[in-house]
Amino acid sequence: MMLLIMKKVIVYSGSYCPFCVRAKRLLQQKNVPFEEILLDDQPEELIALREKTGHRTIPQIFIGDHFVGGFTELAELESKGLLDQLLSGAETS
Repeated sequence: MMLLIMKKVIVYSGSYCPFCVRAKRLLQQKNVPFEEILLDDQPEELIALREKTGHRTIPQIFIGDHFVGGFTELAELESKGLLDQLLSGAETS
């Protein structure tokens, strides 16, 4: 039996964000465990995250140390068949 090593996934999100819901649903449908960090009551964290990534909206999704982007970028990786590669650590160039 092959053991699949999956990179850690972190989803920075908000409670009332429809794109956050869609991103989490996509990951759940793929049985990908993720850590969710709610930014509802953490404006300083959101500001720091925006400065780090240059991405203005949520969700902000990281796979390992790689900043994926938001739901649109996550869904694009999935539609191109590249998400599984990124999760397993394979190159997705």
